[in-house]
Amino acid sequence: MRIVVLIKQVPETKSVKMDEETGTVIREGVEAIVNPLDLYAIETAISLKNEYGGETVAVSMGPPKADMCIKEALSMGIDKGVLISDRAFAGSDTWATSYILGEAVKTLGKVDMIICGERATDGDTGQVGPEVAGHLNLPVASYVNKIDSVVDGKISLSRQVELGDELLDVKLPCLLTVVKEIATPRLPTLDGKIRAKATKLEMVTADMLDLNTDFIGLKGSPTRVAKIFRPKVTRECELMFGKDDAAILNGVEKVYAFLYSREVL
Repeated sequence: MRIVVLIKQVPETKSVKMDEETGTVIREGVEAIVNPLDLYAIETAISLKNEYGGETVAVSMGPPKADMCIKEALSMGIDKGVLISDRAFAGSDTWATSYILGEAVKTLGKVDMIICGERATDGDTGQVGPEVAGHLNLPVASYVNKIDSVVDGKISLSRQVELGDELLDVKLPCLLTVVKEIATPRLPTLDGKIRAKATKLEMVTADMLDLNTDFIGLKGSPTRVAKIFRPKVTRECELMFGKDDAAILNGVEKVYAFLYSREVL
């Protein structure tokens, strides 16, 4: 079984900054990490490989320094890594990103399963995984919290829904997005880090893919951030000072009347 894990390098949460002119995340000079929710996808892929055999491939799209997140996946136990990187991809929204990722996955040959994290912490949309499945015409199961078995060309799983869990049998090949409850991510090992450092990643650029250039990058993105602003929080308050019993009682009555009007009391 061949499993592809789609992962993303994101800014450390405390370091997220936005370009107010372009509406895109500023990544230069910002501390970056593997998207925390992608660690559960990595763990799921490794666990499936250990149980059923096969090969795992981590795929990430981003600037050259995004090789760091693939190296981390390798140090955890992923077999191979592919970095999709080209200036032409800069500014891609979720639709353009999923289109590029889908075309890149096609170049990998036979793939039985694609696993993604629930969402990325920088965009927080949860759209890329299902959109990749749409581009590749694959069945998709989102919010997967348990995998029971993979037999006879199908995967039996459980996914979170509003009122509980939904049990599904999904035909392979397919795409899954997983949630935290599915597994506990393992830590990188020393041997894994040594192997990751020695592993040469496969690099994929725009001219290596069969892409319509009208559908990539900022110009090919049908959605974009139109405006960024910082909300101003203002509060009007009334201060009451009680220097004697009568003033204190008057203040208490005002506070009671205010809380009663708001149906707090």
